[in-house]
Amino acid sequence: MKTIKLTIATAGLLLGILFFKFASEKVFAHCDTMDGPVINDAKLAINKADIKPVLKWVKKENEKELQTVFEKTLKVRSAGPQAQELADMYFFETLVRLHREGEGAPYTGLKPAGTVEPIIAASDKAIEENKVDALVKEIETSVGKGIRERFNKVVEAKKHSEDNTEAGREYVEAYVQFVHYVEALHNTAAATAAHTEPALKDEVPHIH
Repeated sequence: MKTIKLTIATAGLLLGILFFKFASEKVFAHCDTMDGPVINDAKLAINKADIKPVLKWVKKENEKELQTVFEKTLKVRSAGPQAQELADMYFFETLVRLHREGEGAPYTGLKPAGTVEPIIAASDKAIEENKVDALVKEIETSVGKGIRERFNKVVEAKKHSEDNTEAGREYVEAYVQFVHYVEALHNTAAATAAHTEPALKDEVPHIH
């Protein structure tokens, strides 16, 4: 039982780190892509002529605006193939814009399919297959590598930190980078929920 709890806790920690690493840009950008989950649900909504599949992507206060655009989209689509394409894109862009506004991120346009980060694609795959072990292992490896690299650098710099002032400054720089990295990981682990204000401010862990 303890092993199971540890595995779940580790998965939660690492996935939390993953979320906050990309929260400022990468994760939100995932929702900008033409093959991302937001657009996939938008296509489903259009095919079914039912807005319900996409309402979860926007805040309640934005439902009315999205509903209005959706109704216009369905109406315009009947005018022909070109009108259909333009109407669909208008709906896609409105949906993603409202979604990003709800997450506190700026809308910078839709991105082509295939531009999503590999680690985000792996996250989606884990959810689809209901299997997280491979994802956890990949992130464990990345985080472990990041800690070891910074640790080795600060240890090596410490050996010469008293040689001269410049060497001392190199040690301090390595020390600060190492401590901030570990602190950022710890703060992320302490965060209680996704899609709230990140615990990370100035230092964001780098997932290799």
